[in-house]
Amino acid sequence: MENTDYHIPVMLNECIDGLQINPEGIYVDVTFGGGGHSKAILDKLTTGKLYAFDQDDDAKANADKIDDPNLIFIKANFRFIKKFLRVHRVKKVDGILADLGISSHQIDEPTRGFSTRFDGELDMRMNNAEGVSAKNIVNEYSVEDLHKILGMYGEIKNARTAAQTIEMGRSAKPIETIAELKSILEPVAPKHREFKYFAQVFQALRIEVNEEMKVLEEFLQQTPEILNPGGRLVVMSYHSLEDRMVKNFIRGGHIDGKIVKDFYGNIQKPLEAVTRKPKTATDEELQRNPRSRSAKLRIAQKPLEQD
Repeated sequence: MENTDYHIPVMLNECIDGLQINPEGIYVDVTFGGGGHSKAILDKLTTGKLYAFDQDDDAKANADKIDDPNLIFIKANFRFIKKFLRVHRVKKVDGILADLGISSHQIDEPTRGFSTRFDGELDMRMNNAEGVSAKNIVNEYSVEDLHKILGMYGEIKNARTAAQTIEMGRSAKPIETIAELKSILEPVAPKHREFKYFAQVFQALRIEVNEEMKVLEEFLQQTPEILNPGGRLVVMSYHSLEDRMVKNFIRGGHIDGKIVKDFYGNIQKPLEAVTRKPKTATDEELQRNPRSRSAKLRIAQKPLEQD
């Protein structure tokens, strides 16, 4: 039974179709979350195995509820995919799924500090047992560093003004809660577009807290070596920065868009795009799950002649 209270899996059928699951194959879901995608993969396996990664305690609790001998849960960040698969004596797999969005549960849980809709402590750590929190960033980063992450990861137009406003706000007292940060930034938020503005600020902080772009880069670079020839990589992203990295990597093997050609002018790339353009949610899914509106799904395959 799908745990929809926790997270509604986005483009579930498209992800499963993209993996082209062999019932006896080995698959990896690097973002287990509520387990929606993982359960659908397990339903198609007979003797095959699914290795599911997630560093979140709530995700581990969800995995513990699944009684299936084909599921192996690994409580770790997927930037370490190759290392932890080797621990389990797995060198090659037939498919890898990455749903880069945060779960509905994480957004809707006020204590996690991910959402602008609730008040709570500024945290935003996927693994809330370690690392730097959003509270550390807004209180300790220099104006220059705040300007950089708000502009680059949040794509807000007045990033410098926002950074200076945060610095002024924290000079009076440390910024500790969501409400305090919103109150400080409210005067510089565009009128009638405050909700979107705060969402962009929170996106920037979340990406920085969890090193999401670095994690994605490290993960992508490991996938060609891990995949069997003919194996599939299915990645769903939710903002343009992630999608650009995935697109560039599939196109030429480099996240920065660099293209390297061989002597004959052929692009040297470890994977081949299965979908020329990213897949997006259907109108029916958009009505059922508004959070799917920004999702872009890209599918790639390791060429059969490669190993």
